[in-house]
Amino acid sequence: MTATDRPAEPSPASEPQSTPEADAAGAAGAPPPEDGARTVSRLWMGPRAEEKLARHPDRVPGRTEDERFLRREPRPAFLDTDPWRTLRIMSEFVEGFDALAGLGPAVTVFGSARIGRDHPQYATGRAIGRKLAESGFAVITGGGPGVMEAANRGCQEGGGISVGCNIELPHEQALNPYCDLGIQFRYFFARKTMFVKYADAFVILPGGFGTLDELFEALTLIQTGKIKHFPVVLLGTEYWSGLLAWMRDVQLPAGAIAPADLDLLQLTDDPDEVCRIVKAYMDDSPDADTSLRDLDRA
Repeated sequence: MTATDRPAEPSPASEPQSTPEADAAGAAGAPPPEDGARTVSRLWMGPRAEEKLARHPDRVPGRTEDERFLRREPRPAFLDTDPWRTLRIMSEFVEGFDALAGLGPAVTVFGSARIGRDHPQYATGRAIGRKLAESGFAVITGGGPGVMEAANRGCQEGGGISVGCNIELPHEQALNPYCDLGIQFRYFFARKTMFVKYADAFVILPGGFGTLDELFEALTLIQTGKIKHFPVVLLGTEYWSGLLAWMRDVQLPAGAIAPADLDLLQLTDDPDEVCRIVKAYMDDSPDADTSLRDLDRA
């Protein structure tokens, strides 16, 4: 190569001056900043874009990323959308499964939340909880007051593991103070899955719509073969006899249920009989505490 073929050396006057801003922009593949522009990480932003974005409340000049992150905002609309709701539902199942997976043999006790501590049903629920615990069972309830509190309290007194699956309600039902393990649920169906999946028997004391809902949930799952036939014991002959008579005298003749469906329920007034029924089932089904927890067909 001759001297005339060699590229001309740039003169000092024409050589671009190196600055930290220009070096950062060049490393990012962006043009050097103009007057009034700034570089942000690997983003190059000209003055016009800076001016427009500064009008957005999240792009106030001088505000740091930490300030924007920690600033309280109105509730975002996406939190009330169905896709986001499915994540909340999933989290309730995951947390419930994780908390109860190692529980061992357990009995779910249902009944009214509206009775006081001086009500005879409170004493009955407390006695059942204690006797079940002394027989080696954990007790699961809805975690609220009334019969639920009584059964949890009796379970603690009997040395068992007392579990409350509480539900978020408009009147803010609080978890009763006798739960060794408490789980808060937003969705009834996730909560009811825990009642069934981790129970080896249901004991139903007198109650209202919620108690009936949980009773017929269990009966439907047993009737349709979604879960194995575990004991469903109604405690309180006077209270439940009318319902059983209607099922026998109205539903059965109408063909809405089969005669065998009436055998899914057992009725007693004796807390000791409740324990005998549950223990007899466990003795006949040695793996009962695990077989009922496989809801593979649900």
